[in-house]
Formats: sequence, C-alpha cells, structure tokens
Amino acid sequence: MLHVAGHNQASPNPQSAVPLLGRLGSLETRIAENYAETKAAQSLRYQVFCDEMSASIGLVSGSEKRETDSHDSRCDHLLVIDKSDNTKQEIVGTQRFFLKNGARSKGTFYSQKEFNVDALVERHPNYVFMELGRSCILPEYRVKRTMELMWQGTWAYALNHHVDVMLGCASFHTTDVAEIGEALGFLSKHAPAIEAWQVDANSRDSIEISAFETQISDDRAALRKLPPLIKGYLRLGAMFSAEAVPDPDFGTIDVLVVLPVEKINPKYVNYYGEDASKHRA
Repeated sequence: MLHVAGHNQASPNPQSAVPLLGRLGSLETRIAENYAETKAAQSLRYQVFCDEMSASIGLVSGSEKRETDSHDSRCDHLLVIDKSDNTKQEIVGTQRFFLKNGARSKGTFYSQKEFNVDALVERHPNYVFMELGRSCILPEYRVKRTMELMWQGTWAYALNHHVDVMLGCASFHTTDVAEIGEALGFLSKHAPAIEAWQVDANSRDSIEISAFETQISDDRAALRKLPPLIKGYLRLGAMFSAEAVPDPDFGTIDVLVVLPVEKINPKYVNYYGEDASKHRA
C-alpha cells in the first residue's frame, strides 16, 4: 500500500507498472500511475502548503484534505516514495509536470495566471516546454538526498519527453517585499532572462526587481537569502523574470524561472548523466 506520510489515506499499488525514474537508498521516484496516487500527492500538498504554510486553498471533504486545482488533470505527478518499510510505503515528496509542444499543443500553463508564458511559447514554436510546479517535500525529508532524487526524476522525465525548455513559478515564502529585496536584486543582477527568454508579468501588482539591485551590499549575503529551490535553479543555469508577482492564495511572492535545456550547467548534466543514468535502478 502507498501512503502519505503522517496520514491514513492510502492508494492501492501492489506493484507499479510505471518505469522507475531513480532510486537513492530507500527512496524511489516515478510518475503517479493512477488517480488514487494523484490524490495521495494532492494530500501531501495539502499537508505542506495548507497545514504547514497556511495557504488559503485546498479541498476538504469529510476527513479528506487535498490541495488541488483544474490544472492537475492535465499534468503528470512525480512522486518520491520512501520504501524503507515495505508494509507502508510513504509518499514524501511530489512535483507536477505539464508538457506543451510549442504552438501545436492546446492547453495553457498554470504560470500564465501570473506571467505571459504563452507569448514565450509563440516565440519558440518548435520547442517542447515543460512546466514544473507544486514542488513540495515533507519537513523531515528536506535534505540533500531527497532534492537530488527529485532532480534525477525531473531530468529523466525531461529526457524521456524530449523537452527543450523547463519553466515554472518559484516562490519566496513571504508577502513583504522588503524582506527579500536583496535576494530579488541578486537575481536581477546575476541571472536575468536574456531577450529571447524574457517574459512579462500579467499582474498589475508586479514588482520590478531591478530596483532592488542597489540594496545589495554583499553578493554572498544576498545569495544566502534565496530559498533553496531558487538557489538550486540558479546553480543549474536558470534565468529569472524581470518582475515578481505576489500570490495571495499561497502567501508568497513569485518569480518565473526559465531554463533552456541547452543552457543547463554541464557540471549537472555530467553528474546526473546525459541519459539520466546516475540514480537509475
């Protein structure tokens, strides 16, 4: 049985038929193979986003609590599973992927709510885009090995689907822009999206992050103020939008991450393998 850690809700999965994307110790990562497993991922999201981070979203039906939206049905859901106890395998991390094959595919990105991603796709009609979102890990599993396995699964999935560009919103967990001014200025100074990859914000409440560059007194100190996920994208070679957008539902301030596969730092491609073989079974 497959459980969400800390919850009684379970989804049947005696032997998954979905290919394994990676394994590291007792942890494995693969795509959810049925609706029950997707619901389990949504339950984990509720536990992290709503219970822990007090996001004003979610679905509560009786004892069932899930963070879900209409975009879920168009996505694949990555699972990180702890198999240290074979009688009660637990989902400890998740992330969702949405694929769009340039201008030839229907459907829109979740990020379109905040950033004009559709215009970016129109400028690159022959590229396969992959949106990453709803990334979360249980507190006790927020260590290097879990993040490493999640990147392994993301890279393997991207290769399997011939992805050209990864993108998605990444969050600062605050609504007070003054708290993150130096960090925003660091992104503007060191990793701005070049012209071909620039994306405008859709929100009237957007914040020009270049204005915060003058607040930086020490680059290293500003770097330390970046959330781990954004810092990870930065190391990979990602570029960031020139604007940030407040998200009142999640209580965050978001920037758009744009990462063309051809721009990924070769150090990480070599580490995980050009065929994502680093942590394959």
